[in-house]
Amino acid sequence: MWDLASLRSSDLSLTKVIVKNLSSGTRVVLKSHYGYEVEEVKILGKERYLVAHTSDTLLLGDLNTNRLSEVAWQGSGGNEKYFFENENVCMIFNAGELTLVEYGSNDTLGSVRTEFMNPHLISVRINERHQRGMEDNKKLAYLVDIKTIAIVDLIGGYNIGTISHESRVDWLELNETGHKLLFRDRKLRLHLYDIDSCTKTMILNFCSYVQWVPGSDVLVAQNRNSLCVWYNIEAPERVTMSSIRGDVIGLERGGGKTEVMVTEGVTTVAYTLDEGLIEFGTAIDDGNYTRATAFLETLEMTPETEAMWKTLSKLALEARQLHIAERCFSALGHVAKARFLHETNEIADQVSREYGGEGTDFYQVRARLAMLEKNYKLAEMIFLEQNAVEEAMDMYQELHRWDECIAVAEAKGHPALEKLRRDYYQWLMDTQQEERAGELQESQGDGLAAISLYLKAGLPAKAARLVLTREELLANTELVEHITTALIKGELYERAGDLFEKIRNPQRALECYCKGNAFMKAVELARLAFPVEVVRLEEAWGDHLVQQKQLDAAINHYIEARCSIKAIEAALGARQWKKAIYILDLQDRNTASKYYPRVAQHYASLQEYEIAEELYTKGDRTKDAIDMYTQAGRWEQAHKLAMKCMRPEDVSVLYITQAQEMEKQGKYREAERLYVTVEEPDLAITMFKKHKLYDDMIRLVGKHHPDLLSDTHLHLGKELEAEGRLQEAEYHYLEAQEWKATVNMYRSSGLWEEAYRVAKAHGGANAHKHVAYLWAKSLGGEAAVRLLNKLGLLEAAIDHAADNCSFEFAFELSRLALKHKTPEIHLRYAMYLEDEGKFEEAEAEFIRAGKPKEAVLMFVHNQDWEAAQRVAEAHDPDSVAEVLVGQARGALEEKDFQKAEGLLLRAQRPGLALNYYKEAGLWSDALRICKDYVPGQLEALQEEYEREATKKGTRGVEGLVEQARQWEQAGEYSRAVDCYLKVRDSGSSSLMEKCWMKAAELSIKFLPPQRSLEVIRAVGPQLIGIGKHSAAAELYLNLDLVKEAIDAFIEGEEWNKAKRVAKELDPRYEDYVDQHYKEFLKNQGKVDSLVGVDVIAALDLYVEQGQWDKCIETATKQNYKILHKYVALYATHLIREGGSAQALALYVQHGAPANPQNFNIYKRIFTDMVSSPGTNSAEAYHSWADLRDVLFNLCENLVKSSEANSPAHEEFETMLLIAHYYATRSAAQSIKQLETVAARLSVSLLRHTQLLPADKAFYEAGIAAQAVGWENMAFIFLNRFLDLTDAIEEGTLDALDHSDFQDTDIPFEVPLPAKQHIPEAQREEVRDWVLTVSMDQRLEQVLPRDERGAYEASLVAASTGVRALPCLITGYPILRNKIEFKRPGKAANKDNWNKFLMAIKTSHSPVCQDVLKFISQWCGGLPSTSFSFQ
Repeated sequence: MWDLASLRSSDLSLTKVIVKNLSSGTRVVLKSHYGYEVEEVKILGKERYLVAHTSDTLLLGDLNTNRLSEVAWQGSGGNEKYFFENENVCMIFNAGELTLVEYGSNDTLGSVRTEFMNPHLISVRINERHQRGMEDNKKLAYLVDIKTIAIVDLIGGYNIGTISHESRVDWLELNETGHKLLFRDRKLRLHLYDIDSCTKTMILNFCSYVQWVPGSDVLVAQNRNSLCVWYNIEAPERVTMSSIRGDVIGLERGGGKTEVMVTEGVTTVAYTLDEGLIEFGTAIDDGNYTRATAFLETLEMTPETEAMWKTLSKLALEARQLHIAERCFSALGHVAKARFLHETNEIADQVSREYGGEGTDFYQVRARLAMLEKNYKLAEMIFLEQNAVEEAMDMYQELHRWDECIAVAEAKGHPALEKLRRDYYQWLMDTQQEERAGELQESQGDGLAAISLYLKAGLPAKAARLVLTREELLANTELVEHITTALIKGELYERAGDLFEKIRNPQRALECYCKGNAFMKAVELARLAFPVEVVRLEEAWGDHLVQQKQLDAAINHYIEARCSIKAIEAALGARQWKKAIYILDLQDRNTASKYYPRVAQHYASLQEYEIAEELYTKGDRTKDAIDMYTQAGRWEQAHKLAMKCMRPEDVSVLYITQAQEMEKQGKYREAERLYVTVEEPDLAITMFKKHKLYDDMIRLVGKHHPDLLSDTHLHLGKELEAEGRLQEAEYHYLEAQEWKATVNMYRSSGLWEEAYRVAKAHGGANAHKHVAYLWAKSLGGEAAVRLLNKLGLLEAAIDHAADNCSFEFAFELSRLALKHKTPEIHLRYAMYLEDEGKFEEAEAEFIRAGKPKEAVLMFVHNQDWEAAQRVAEAHDPDSVAEVLVGQARGALEEKDFQKAEGLLLRAQRPGLALNYYKEAGLWSDALRICKDYVPGQLEALQEEYEREATKKGTRGVEGLVEQARQWEQAGEYSRAVDCYLKVRDSGSSSLMEKCWMKAAELSIKFLPPQRSLEVIRAVGPQLIGIGKHSAAAELYLNLDLVKEAIDAFIEGEEWNKAKRVAKELDPRYEDYVDQHYKEFLKNQGKVDSLVGVDVIAALDLYVEQGQWDKCIETATKQNYKILHKYVALYATHLIREGGSAQALALYVQHGAPANPQNFNIYKRIFTDMVSSPGTNSAEAYHSWADLRDVLFNLCENLVKSSEANSPAHEEFETMLLIAHYYATRSAAQSIKQLETVAARLSVSLLRHTQLLPADKAFYEAGIAAQAVGWENMAFIFLNRFLDLTDAIEEGTLDALDHSDFQDTDIPFEVPLPAKQHIPEAQREEVRDWVLTVSMDQRLEQVLPRDERGAYEASLVAASTGVRALPCLITGYPILRNKIEFKRPGKAANKDNWNKFLMAIKTSHSPVCQDVLKFISQWCGGLPSTSFSFQ
């Protein structure tokens, strides 16, 4: 136990905590290194570990080792979970994050994200075993997800391994050195992962227990009944296995031994491990190889110890402990290595004795070790570093590595180099290595000698290769012949063919190629030298490939050789089915028909039956296809195919025969399918019946003869019953819904229990009771009582006996067991006697049953009033009244109402008299009785009477009216009013009006104001409902209900009366009446009347109805603002409908106001006009003139508005100029002598292509230039037009070349037209013309220039930047002979102006005169000199 005490500083804060062990007395002082107040202290983990919190830190400690830690920690509400399974580190889990804190360290060891906080799924190793060269070793293995393990080096903070497994991991653990990871998955497979080599090995396929032996890398695991031990984990395939009969529960190590504890039944058995082998591993890890050798010396040679000797030998060599390595190789039986190391050790020992120090550092020792590892280059380098050239050469000579030896001699310029070469050659000859000698001679340039040696060595191919590379040797005919002979003799035909082909002997080459089966070379040669042989060679090539079982490759060669049959056979042999089908489809029917079935069999085996069927059909083997479908159980397809190629009766015979065979073989299901396929289910039913397979028989009957299913079940039930198979019979009876037959079957067999069971399960609620009753009746007496008590049906059986008139049995049962049931049986017996007409006996039984009233009712029912009165007075005085009532009913049936009334009143039942009078329709008598005896019901009776009167129609209405008059005469005005209000007569509205008005009159005169108000509010809507609006209004006015009166007049469309009432009685409602009047006119569509009331509403209604002409006509009579609102709406509508021309005409007629909200309309009209086709003609003048005039009117209005000089104003001024150019061009096109003016205007318009469709503008400019002979310009413009059409198709202008328009005012950045504005035919004409001109190369692709050195139509001179004014007539820049107008910025070229005036004078063109008139308006008048010849 631990005790906590606190020490406080002067400010009373908790700064230190003393933790005292009460059992040992040891104390631990806990305080924050940072001076924080300790807030909470806990002792956890079997009272060994301490956890405390401050505001910003977490304190942890191991109380056994007195190691304390304080780490920065932000509080998380106490949600942390602590795990103390590892003695060196505390694991803290919080919000999906694992933090590790090493005891004694004030920094967190590491932190990772994981959702798996199970100690079996996290492994931490902190310096648990010291390793050579590694001071700190801290590693963590954990789960990233259920199938992924991550391994982290906690010192460096980086990931050193990730393992992705195919199954869920449920356990993992690192070894103590952190180099190996064990993990097990859900399938209980054990895996070992080597972290250094990143290799994963499954070492057990089933593992129920696994653990590392503490202090070593020995592994213990259990595989079912086997204990598996790996003494050397580096060799996981070396495992020591021993049988055990229980389950491993743990490991115990101590006292120089290691034991595996196994539970065998109720006892625990210890299996001792080989401590020597365990110690060996520990010694290896500690680097104590001498100790490891000593351990191994004591062991016998087994596979495990052999693996350990190998491991030790490797480690000893790495550590240069050569004596131990020598001992290891001796133990392993590696004599050569042991001897070599012995000699090396002698050298090292001698050097150590002579010179002191480590002999292993001597160069000869290091070189020999390199030789031992077969690293001869390293050994050579070591020798040469010591200038021991001779030793290096000796090493290579000893190993017979002459090439390396000579290379060393050459590198060092050794004088014995030539001797070495001679010795090497001589050694080769002595050892009969002619091939290597030949290669040596070849490398020295002696070709003839090399060839001779190659031939001697039986290597003519090498000789041929050498000859083929040297022209001088090819010229030696005898040598070549000698080589070819040797090649042919050695059957190296292909190389011989190469040689023959090289010396230009194609015939011999072809023969050799063929003999050597080098058909590729043979075919290539034949194509050049012997073309006719190619087909034969292709066939031979195919035959060869077939012999080589390369059937795939042979197919194409047979096809090339036109050997179709062989190609088909090869394709079939190669199982290239699709290729076989392709080849077969190309053959004639007779050839292909015998192969199709073979391919079909393949597809049938793959269950691709449709393809197989098609192939069988092509091969005229339809019967095989049918058999295929039959064997596959696909009867429907088989039948469908059979019906196509066989007569129906033959198909039936075939299938029935096949089915009978199947039946004989006991394959009833297959036989059934065949019978059903040919629509013979009855044969299948008969088959199943014959073999007593009744379930299948019933299934088929239900499917094919559902109407006979019940009969079949019944028939089978009877047969099985006759055979004594009652259980089976029961099933069929029940399926036939004949449970009674089942019960009878069991009853007749004396099986009452079974009969009862069936009745209870299938016979409804009472059937089992009936069976139990019959069972009990068959037993009788006490036995019957015991049975019924057992079944809990005694009372039910008595009831059943009574129900079945077995009263004697019922009295017997009740007497023996249920005496309290006896009166009930007497009662039921009495009722039975009553039904039988035995009234006196029945009377006696009723009285025995204590039910005298029933006897009275019996006599009443039979109208034996005297007997009824007698019994009632004697036994049931309370029933006397009922007897009197019964007599009264009899009197009523005889229409003797007086007598009936007297009897009922004697019985003190006036209510019944009242009801009888009501039922007889004698309401006056009913009201009399009610008034005299039950006055409290009088009012309700009166209402009921009124309802009845209403239901009776006219007669009822008359009754209501009469009743109302009576109430009125009696001074009951409220009831009279209610009666009048209830009058409803659809055939006489005048009567209803009269009654309702009477009700209103009475209510006003005689009833309280509140009541009269209710009556008027009820009568008013009813009068309105029958069209009496004025009458309703007058009633409302009588009670000053002005609004209701107005609403009545409005509903009756009596507007003048409504207005007069509102005006005279309550002026507040005048607007209300006007508003409803407007709505009425709107709804009625009486727009003309609405105009006088609300002109805006009328105009809006015209718009809704699409009566635009009336709308505009009416708006014209209003103010300018209203007019242009509806003009804009109409224009927008027209534009949407594609009527921009009509919209323009609208503004021509009504002017164009400078309203900013109209600007988009004007722009859209402009855009549609300049984009529309057919406007490049004289006929289009009026359209352009209208556009020009509207824009002029707009610009004039803009000057006077707040939009003056705005960007919009400038844009509309530009549009006006463009429209003027278009109008002037159309005017000029009507006069031949102004053709050049029209062309110049088209060219001038190009500077405005940011507002015009660029393709249309360039097309028109190009065509105009072409028409007047300006071919250079025409070519450039039309070429640009074609580029634009391509750009429109591509959707981008990025590819346009602007080089032709540099230094011009034609813009580069223009909008991409959304569509082609020029038809395809005209585009093709332009394309042909441009192509023709460019082919002629007679034009210079340059725009014409003027005296400025600039493009003649450009307003801006590129060299000076000076901008010239455009001519009003042509749009060209005015460079001289300028005529200025009054408006600034407006001018014309004198020559063009005079030319235009002359054309007007000679042609008297009205359109040209209109242009002149517009210029006068636009420019403030014409120049004073109208014409000049200068």
